[in-house]
Amino acid sequence: MTAAKSRHPGKIPRESPPRLGPRPLSLHLAMAYTTWTSSSAGLTLWKSGWPFSNPNNPASGNPENEPAPGIDGLLGQIEGLDTGDFNRALTQEVRARLLALMDGIQSYRSHPYRRDLEDPPSAWQEGSARLLDFGSAKDGSKRSGAKRKPAILVVPSLINRSYVLDLSEKRSLCRWLAEQGFRPFLMDWGAPNETERRFSLTDYTAGYLERALDHVLSVTAGQPPILLGYCMGGLLTLALAQRREREVAGLALLATPWDFHAGENALPDGQLAAVSSSYLPLATRLGYLPVDALQSLFAFLEPMAVTRKFVDFSKLDPDSPSAREFVAVEDWINDGVPLAAPVACECLEGWYRQNLTARGEWEIDGEKILPEHLDLPCLGIVPAQDRIVPPDSALALCRALRSVEVLRPRSGHVGMVVGQQAREDTWQPLAAWLSALAT
Repeated sequence: MTAAKSRHPGKIPRESPPRLGPRPLSLHLAMAYTTWTSSSAGLTLWKSGWPFSNPNNPASGNPENEPAPGIDGLLGQIEGLDTGDFNRALTQEVRARLLALMDGIQSYRSHPYRRDLEDPPSAWQEGSARLLDFGSAKDGSKRSGAKRKPAILVVPSLINRSYVLDLSEKRSLCRWLAEQGFRPFLMDWGAPNETERRFSLTDYTAGYLERALDHVLSVTAGQPPILLGYCMGGLLTLALAQRREREVAGLALLATPWDFHAGENALPDGQLAAVSSSYLPLATRLGYLPVDALQSLFAFLEPMAVTRKFVDFSKLDPDSPSAREFVAVEDWINDGVPLAAPVACECLEGWYRQNLTARGEWEIDGEKILPEHLDLPCLGIVPAQDRIVPPDSALALCRALRSVEVLRPRSGHVGMVVGQQAREDTWQPLAAWLSALAT
């Protein structure tokens, strides 16, 4: 099938690397094609009387024989269908959807947008990790003349680039916080080098993260900073807060998982076992878990999500702000970094499969991380539409904390920090909590 012609003719500039997303492309195309073409087999099975094709049949797993929502109207339509006519119509519809998907992908890959935002100065560096200082003279409150507020040590996930928190001039939580008078320090983990591929979560937390905290304390003359962790970074900041509680003023946790077996998106144990048995040997052999392997794990959480968003993108005006923002976020999503093999094992086996966090058995440097022991003011921001970290998983951590205020923005996992409503729903309430903590 020939892909639809791109609405962005011309070549990508030589200095810009070609886009690889959505990653892994072959998996997303296969899932879309399989899902759309399975309707033909479904109709044949239904009309042949195969019991598992009919949700109103007790053998289908519906023992109480309760009618499936909306099924009555669909039954009437299906019974009168000619299989040949249906298959021809289905072929046309699948073709149209595939063309829309390919058009969306091609439009994204050839879009002229490229992130060109200059990083703030690096205040500290070790190995691949850097600490970016958003409170320097040319950024934030010094430029605006606002009164200096506490420093914030911002910690993102290890598997995505840190610049989701500094995506663009208009979509930068760190720059916005600096403009409010705070001094954000963003931990930029980078991609693991040869030495870091042997790192565990203890190496990152009790090593790099604690030494980054030491630097912040030296810059602020010992004034305790506030810790802010996003997603996986929230777990690392939780451990840091417990280990260095007297040197920390508060803890903000954005979309941070805790109970990995909670929520409707939680993977069943059998699937988790299959993931561990297939992915961990790969990570052990390579010394890291590749980006495409990580992306495939997220794809399995909601198999058609990527397909839907690229079909929707194909309908956008490429020159519109919405298209530009889509490309900016998608570039970040596809610009992931590998995960060190020991960390991959701790996360997939220890967190996801064994649920060591919620069981109170997760350890950093031999010390169990127990949020109920933390005597700090905390903020939990739990986005209501999060598909990556189910709200029930994050709320379990909020319930375990001694002193916590909970916010529920109406966004998803990424939208909470870079979406159109992020400033109103997340940034401003976060800044209000930080300001109250600083007084």
